[in-house]
Amino acid sequence: MAYRDDFPEVGVVAGRVVRFDGARGYGFIAPDNGEEDVFLHANDLLIPEAYLRSGLAVEFDIDVGDRGPKASSVRLAEGAESPVPVARNSVGDNVIDDVVREDEFTVELTELLLRTASLTAVQIVELRRELTAFVKKHGWVEG
Repeated sequence: MAYRDDFPEVGVVAGRVVRFDGARGYGFIAPDNGEEDVFLHANDLLIPEAYLRSGLAVEFDIDVGDRGPKASSVRLAEGAESPVPVARNSVGDNVIDDVVREDEFTVELTELLLRTASLTAVQIVELRRELTAFVKKHGWVEG
């Protein structure tokens, strides 16, 4: 079921942050009702941007525009504890705050390791397995 132009009568929607790119100022929220992901812009936050992380429970209103549903008045879900702000590590002008999927990480890591001519296939597989386990343990990848 897609969002409709008459959606404003629905009221407050609950969902979870899918991802948020602090450098670009936008991300997406997956509504708990199973509808399509909703666009989220930093200007529509009623909570500090530093709180945003994948999986954060939020409540929001929905505006429907030409490009689909857009979240507004985004706030913590009722009963949710205030999260510890996410540390944003900047490298130059880029902000690193995106959690990637495990399969994406594996592809990127493999490409990086293949640029090192001195590594054997067995070494690449071992390094990839150990590094993937390490980053999963720290929550740097999902899946």
